[in-house]
Amino acid sequence: MAFSSRFSRLAIASQLLFALFVPIPFAFGQSSDFDWETLTAHENLTWTSCYDGFQCSLLKVPLDYSADKGNASIAVVRLPATAPKFEYLGPILFNPGGPGGSGVSTIVSIGSQFAQFLGPQFDIVGFDPRGVSFSKPAVSFFKTAAERQSWTPPDLDSRYPSINASSGVIPQVWGQFQLIGQLAQERDTDDVLQHITTDNVARDMLRITQAFGFEKLQYWGVSYGSLLGATFATLFPDNVGRIAIDGIMDWEAWYSANLTDSILDTDETLQTFFDGCVAAGPSACAFYAPTASQIAANLASLTGSILAQPFPVKTAISHGIIDYTWFRNYIFASLYSPYNAFSSFAQGLAQLAAGNATGVYTANQTPDFECDCKTEDAGKPFTNNIYESLIATSCGDGAVVSDSISDLRAFYEREATLSSFADIWGLWRIHCSGWKVHRPGRFQGPVGANTSFPLLIIGNTADPVTPIAWAKKAAALFPKSVLLTQDSPGHTSLVAPSSCTHGALRAYFQNGTFPAPNTVCDVDGAELFPSTNSNSGNARRSLNKGGDNQLLEAVRAIGDVVRPIAAMGRSWVV
Repeated sequence: MAFSSRFSRLAIASQLLFALFVPIPFAFGQSSDFDWETLTAHENLTWTSCYDGFQCSLLKVPLDYSADKGNASIAVVRLPATAPKFEYLGPILFNPGGPGGSGVSTIVSIGSQFAQFLGPQFDIVGFDPRGVSFSKPAVSFFKTAAERQSWTPPDLDSRYPSINASSGVIPQVWGQFQLIGQLAQERDTDDVLQHITTDNVARDMLRITQAFGFEKLQYWGVSYGSLLGATFATLFPDNVGRIAIDGIMDWEAWYSANLTDSILDTDETLQTFFDGCVAAGPSACAFYAPTASQIAANLASLTGSILAQPFPVKTAISHGIIDYTWFRNYIFASLYSPYNAFSSFAQGLAQLAAGNATGVYTANQTPDFECDCKTEDAGKPFTNNIYESLIATSCGDGAVVSDSISDLRAFYEREATLSSFADIWGLWRIHCSGWKVHRPGRFQGPVGANTSFPLLIIGNTADPVTPIAWAKKAAALFPKSVLLTQDSPGHTSLVAPSSCTHGALRAYFQNGTFPAPNTVCDVDGAELFPSTNSNSGNARRSLNKGGDNQLLEAVRAIGDVVRPIAAMGRSWVV
């Protein structure tokens, strides 16, 4: 296992590759300015000034909470509260999802916006879960960046191979993950991987909270972070201060390694593109047709033509092929952030339908996030990256998957009866089919408890990967918890600011109050297809004059950074 005092270039680029439709203000340059190797891990939080206005510490925790097998060091960063001491309300921990998302880099990027949104009474705290980024030991299956490049196909990190692109996809991907599973097991000489699990991260969060001098956790988690929050609330129900979870990952799906129901609402999310395009008209939606069914048919026709004959593209600086897998991922990625993506997505579809692939390819080209093997970095020890953290956590958490190729074909066929996007989503099952490392006795549910304070649970009406049914299920598992529904497509409430949703979230942390039961919130000033006479641009919408603009602008900035991380397994998410 390798650890580095700076972000690996791969880890940075793997997060940046999600941001290809619009620029996203990650402050990774700032994060590389602090050398975490200068810190020593302690059992208490020993703060050192870092970055610009932040404080950093390494917290020593047990690697194995059931036996003495050494320690892990959890990287923790805080933006200290600025309110008077008598108003101080303690730390709020945030997890941006993934798994594999760096809480440190997230808070360093937008800690001031978190403080503006949640209030000056709180320490705004980010931490890197065990196995991630600045925490150590960090997960890496490869000794050097050059070795990693030789092992992994160019698209393995950034795109899901479309299972129905050909009959050979499942066997090929199965074989790749068999090899990666073998390599991970062989390289795990320090017996680390079995401890990179969600239940252990939950235990680490309790240690962080206690190191701040509190017994009850205050926490906000999105996407995978919702599962982490629900797991904590189950393991430590008497230590819940405030837990808000958003974009709910179902415990039963996650811990069984069967995410089939994750795509319950995916086709409904795509339908909002068809319906929104019709409503916007040809001036705002470049892929316009008079009816939603005609737009759907035109998209199906374009998909079929690309399957039959892909677009080869050569630019002045690069080349590639827009093939069926590329195009299916292009469609799927747009569903994560419709308010930012749909307008550009429609323009791209129109260009492809007209036979012009260069513009779409250039605008959405995955960055070269592998090492430049001619540089001095090529032979350096390779540190953690998002892909490996995601595999280690998701497969290490879940049930043992020993599916054969025929089993995986049958799994895909069952999934395809639920959604037209089963060809993309089926990789979640395949990538665990070769995983060999599991800790006996790890937590795998059930989730649910009568907690010391009720949870706030948030779900969108048309979320492409965490359906509203999962939010309703979670609310039933935690008595007295409150479900807040945001009436919007996209993944998590951070797809667009809402004075209703995010005002309720702020009040929950500040005052311990809840929205009324069955509250459904609209978003503020967000359009799927902004009109051509709007000068706000695709990624920026004018806010409702009646809303709390300071709150909403802070939420918007948070969403710009968190959306790509919450969708860690996806390319092109904005």
